[in-house]
Amino acid sequence: MNMKPKQPYGNTTNVTKILTSRPYWDMEHVLRNRLRTAPQFVDNIELEAELRGHNGCVNCLQWSDNGHILASASDDFHVMLWDPFRHKLLHDLMTPHEGNIFSVKFLPKRGNSLLVTGAGDSKTFVFDINRQNDNPIRQCSCHLQRVKRLATSPRNAHMFWSAAEDGLVLQHDLRQPHACHGQDANVLIDLRSYMSTVPEVKCIAINPQRPEQLAIGANDIYARLYDRRMISPGNPNRRTEVMGDTVSVTNLIDNIPKDGCVQYFCPGHLGSKYQAASQLGEMYQYKAVTYLTFSPDGTELLANMGTEHIYLYDITRSRNPLFLELPKLPGAAEGSKSGADCSGADVSVGAEKTKHKFSPDVEQLKKEGNASLEKEQFLQAINKYTQAIQKVNGKDCAILYLNRATALMKRNWYGDVYAAVRDCHTALRLDPHYVKAHFRLARALLKLDKLKEAQICLEELVRRFPSYAKNPGVLMLEKDIGLEMDKARHRSPCSRMQTETYEQKENVGNMLCAYWRTMSIDYEQRYIGHCNTKTDIKEANYLGDSNYIVAGSDDGNFFIWDRHSGIIHSVFQADELIVNCVQPHPYICMLATSGIDHEVRLWSPQSPEKPAVRRTTVVDSIVHDNQTHMQIDPFDSIAPDQAICRAS
Repeated sequence: MNMKPKQPYGNTTNVTKILTSRPYWDMEHVLRNRLRTAPQFVDNIELEAELRGHNGCVNCLQWSDNGHILASASDDFHVMLWDPFRHKLLHDLMTPHEGNIFSVKFLPKRGNSLLVTGAGDSKTFVFDINRQNDNPIRQCSCHLQRVKRLATSPRNAHMFWSAAEDGLVLQHDLRQPHACHGQDANVLIDLRSYMSTVPEVKCIAINPQRPEQLAIGANDIYARLYDRRMISPGNPNRRTEVMGDTVSVTNLIDNIPKDGCVQYFCPGHLGSKYQAASQLGEMYQYKAVTYLTFSPDGTELLANMGTEHIYLYDITRSRNPLFLELPKLPGAAEGSKSGADCSGADVSVGAEKTKHKFSPDVEQLKKEGNASLEKEQFLQAINKYTQAIQKVNGKDCAILYLNRATALMKRNWYGDVYAAVRDCHTALRLDPHYVKAHFRLARALLKLDKLKEAQICLEELVRRFPSYAKNPGVLMLEKDIGLEMDKARHRSPCSRMQTETYEQKENVGNMLCAYWRTMSIDYEQRYIGHCNTKTDIKEANYLGDSNYIVAGSDDGNFFIWDRHSGIIHSVFQADELIVNCVQPHPYICMLATSGIDHEVRLWSPQSPEKPAVRRTTVVDSIVHDNQTHMQIDPFDSIAPDQAICRAS
């Protein structure tokens, strides 16, 4: 039903003023799409209100189904229910929890009356807030470690799921009586059955369009997507006790659900021993998926990864990690020179003079990107090339992809070199004769320690384009690859012994990781800028009808990215220390955030004439500082007064 709101609502941009001036029944019919999707609203987001009442870190937020109530839960063991439009506390629920509350959920289709909580005391409670007392109507203490996340399905009013650091996912059905001594009857997923390390489930999500799909994130690099129709509660896996190095990797792999029951999602640059031991160093052990959510249409999975970035996966198609897969040369005989100028070193290799003329606006973006690259302003350069690629819709723009690959390699943040590899492949698909793309790909593979692949790529370049065999850049790269291969062949006996000891100790884990790696689906898009090292409850969500991605950060900011390009849209100061929770309203352009501070903050579009207070303009320096902190041991970077909050 399309109705144009009458004045004065048509000219105002304050969501709360609109809603408090109109009856609630009108919101869902008239304002839902208008207030959620309009880009001008996202452009004018600012702090609207602070909700005060908690006496501890606010670890979780949840909107009711109709968006009329916001629930917040805290280290103070309280759950508070708020009217977000009038900024009033509706109900203060003192729970019997004895540990920090990490998750709160409304059970759907229950009139906003039933709440579920999960906490650090390993317990879950169900409350009916319409009762005269606040005693739970159901409780469960089956988990053996902290309950980190709960999940509900919008189509099921009777069930919820809990994920905990004991490696278990439990399925709870309110229609069935529950006895905590019968834990196995509730177990849906048991990661202890096929992980060689001590598994901790950190997050869980149910696909809103396909409720049989359940995703979990744990203390490793994989997001796992299960089909619940293929597993059932009650000893879902044969449990294998992991005792040192005596466990059989075959037994562990045999325990992994098969036949399409589970899919694995992981960024292509993660998973090999090189990335674990060399590139990422000791930071690798801190990696965990801290939050998962599905897109509203159920086709994507968004994952926030600790000590890394945010990744978007397409769950409707398979995308394998890509390192070396050179396209065949069509038509023209191999060895054609493509009119390249071969003089000089690295930067001159295959500097093809493209005959394609871009439109003036694309040429301007390319020019600005080149200027930023020359000044070593890599973030700006990458953004300019990305904007140019979007304008030409990815066609006839091999040079833009290669320029972006160059900027990525020079910036060299986590995953940048692998992203450069992907861009080189795209450039080669668009122009198989692009000599410089062959060269840049070989250099990137070398940087990823893919020595054999780098050598093959360079040899193929020379075979296809013989005139480049004596190019100084090619000769230099050939020498660099040879030196690295020689180092690999002639490691010191001490180094070999240490490596062999490490490999024996980690053999089971490495073999399992290799097994998962071969089955994993690569990401579609990534979002860079925030810092996620100090807490393992940091969220990332869709905002503005899926056109934007939003997430909190260790620096006290929350970030908004353009979902399609990955470019940062805006950054807002939202907490003195850390922003963990970012929960967009289900129907309108409103956002609730919380973190280490005791306040819950509400954000909505404000008048364009109103000066921006919380929006920051120093985005580049913030992003650079965050990426620097990402490479520091989180325990070294944490302040003494934050030590307690690190546990969350």
